[in-house]
Amino acid sequence: MTHTVSLSRLMLTDFRNYAQMSLTLDARHVVLTGENGAGKTNLMEAVSFLSPGRGLRRAVLADVARADGAGGFSVFAEVEGMEDTVGIGTGIDASEESTARRLVLNGTQARTVDELTDHLRVLWLTPAMDGLFTGPSSDRRRFLDRLVLSLDPAHGRRASDFERAMRGRNKLLSEGRFDRTWVDGIERQMAALGIAMALARQEMLGLLSRLIGEQITDDGFPSAQLTLSGFLDGELEGPAIDLEDRYAGLLAEGRNRDAAAGRTLEGPHRSDLLIRHIEKDMEAERCSTGEQKALLVGLILAHAKLVANLTGHAPVLLLDEIAAHLDSGRRALLFDRIDAIGGQSFMTGTDRSMFDALGSRAQFLTVSHGAITMG
Repeated sequence: MTHTVSLSRLMLTDFRNYAQMSLTLDARHVVLTGENGAGKTNLMEAVSFLSPGRGLRRAVLADVARADGAGGFSVFAEVEGMEDTVGIGTGIDASEESTARRLVLNGTQARTVDELTDHLRVLWLTPAMDGLFTGPSSDRRRFLDRLVLSLDPAHGRRASDFERAMRGRNKLLSEGRFDRTWVDGIERQMAALGIAMALARQEMLGLLSRLIGEQITDDGFPSAQLTLSGFLDGELEGPAIDLEDRYAGLLAEGRNRDAAAGRTLEGPHRSDLLIRHIEKDMEAERCSTGEQKALLVGLILAHAKLVANLTGHAPVLLLDEIAAHLDSGRRALLFDRIDAIGGQSFMTGTDRSMFDALGSRAQFLTVSHGAITMG
């Protein structure tokens, strides 16, 4: 049985264009309508800060603070979460020298932001992601790692530790310091972390691919075939220790090459997520813009369903301009799929009538330049 995780209260202070804002919500979907630039996406960005990372815009924290404010910001939410009701507060304090993000859970300072995943998982889809299939591989890796992180909270820490170790190795090689003991130690650390990252990605894609295969429909949202390339292609089998030895060996063999290149040329940071349109048997980057959008929507919803199945709690979905460019019939099918996942979703649009098919399943809010009214 899937349980709903929902926000029952949301309060913002000096966040983007919101000086002060307080909302009381129920567990139904939340539809935010209003003119472009009114603050709909800003509100959803605030909700995205209830997950690890830099939010759906990947913003520098100092840039999130309201332009005419004191320099800090806060987001507070009451969440009917995976471990009962929790009060979550996060933001930066303008009175402190540090601009590090603070996190408080039920009034107690959290040790790390990874603790957020004990209470809710947040997934999002924004128009900025429309170029995912045709953009650089780094965008797809970041997208992939967000998918993994929603199932494996330790993945983000492994990825940041790998990047840190790789920077250290690059620095040593660039300075010509090939001390075997020193570089061997860093490469063994990179091997352990890199293989763990690659296996976590592969496991998640396997689970997601099986789910997609089980729920292929003819509702107009195509299905995606997902594969990884660029790092130990087809060789991620067998005991992890053997894979670590293999990767460590590749790093050792490539020291001179990497020193000349000024970067590490072998590793999970070179992986790419390859996506095909199953029904058309075509690479996603060759599909039309509309087909790519539909593929992305289907992929996000499939992953949300996977999170719900594996954790027993549906994720909170942030779907920016989700109904744009869809006819009424396709919108109704989309809303049914969103609703079937079993969680609370936040959706934005400029025209409330586009969401009529949701009916009583949603609560409707109007956003106007930092002010929100019900209805």
